[in-house]
Amino acid sequence: MKYIVCQQPGEFLLKEKEAPTPNKNEALLAVKKVGICGTDLHAYSGNQAFFSYPRILGHELASEVLEIGENPRGIKKGDKVVIMPYISCGKCIACRKGKTNCCTNIEVLGVHTDGGMQEQITVRVDLLLPANDLSYSEMAIVEPLAIGAHAIRRANLQLGEYVVVVGCGPIGIGMVKLAQIAGAKVIALDMNNDRLDYAKNEIGADYIVNVTDDPVSKVSEITSGDMATAVFDATGHKGALESGPDYMAHGGRYVLVGLSKGALQFTHPKIHAKESTIMCSRNATLEDFEHVINVLSQFPTNSFVTHTVNYTEMIANFDSWTKPETGVIKATVDF
Repeated sequence: MKYIVCQQPGEFLLKEKEAPTPNKNEALLAVKKVGICGTDLHAYSGNQAFFSYPRILGHELASEVLEIGENPRGIKKGDKVVIMPYISCGKCIACRKGKTNCCTNIEVLGVHTDGGMQEQITVRVDLLLPANDLSYSEMAIVEPLAIGAHAIRRANLQLGEYVVVVGCGPIGIGMVKLAQIAGAKVIALDMNNDRLDYAKNEIGADYIVNVTDDPVSKVSEITSGDMATAVFDATGHKGALESGPDYMAHGGRYVLVGLSKGALQFTHPKIHAKESTIMCSRNATLEDFEHVINVLSQFPTNSFVTHTVNYTEMIANFDSWTKPETGVIKATVDF
């Protein structure tokens, strides 16, 4: 079977190997579509934490079952399935408390272990979710939306509260819509006007603010001086992460979704005066995946997936997906 491997930063190779054989409690799956995300882009550029080479990328996966045994969810051969790509141990302190998303021994497909950029893959049966009513494109965006859903759930949003989402990449765009579904009024921030227009016109953000145009004052004006009771960073950019509390109301919550490789610095009196709740949000749980599948009909998948190529054309196109001027929001690869 064919597969694509990131041999080292800046280098993909299209290669061939034997198809895998499932172990007990695993299913053999045919990969149908793979979403390309920031993790893949950073791995290709050599700027991804928790990463080693060579690695088969791909953790936003749409697949169909080729082989599977009896299982509690009743999944059978021929079914479409979404893959939750976070392989947890089930034994550590996080897993015992239901936080499998931050398992101390976690392995993420396409990051710590080989992912789905291949024609077939074996996956633990308990990581599969039935998705027969979804298109392949919808299936491939469940995982990035689940990242946002987990962050929204962490913040425990309340009906009518003002929320700031910093960064209108795929994760941020997903959070804008999911926060709205939760009943919040959403202010989307970015420096790219095309992304902001998309967040407004296609996703339905209540307000958009360009961060080059005095964003703190704009957020203050929108919220009548209160600021946002929940702020989400979806950039992973050091400067953006450190400025997030500036948009936050006294008594508010700040959720760090984007990942920076370095140290962050906050001015303690400023965050202390607001009695800030600062929390990180990592990956997602089965509950988040199920929520996304249930609300996915409210999301504009067709406009969100902007670029699609066959796997034989991926290597030639990948560089262009790293450039904002190509207008890419979500690229996908068909197998």
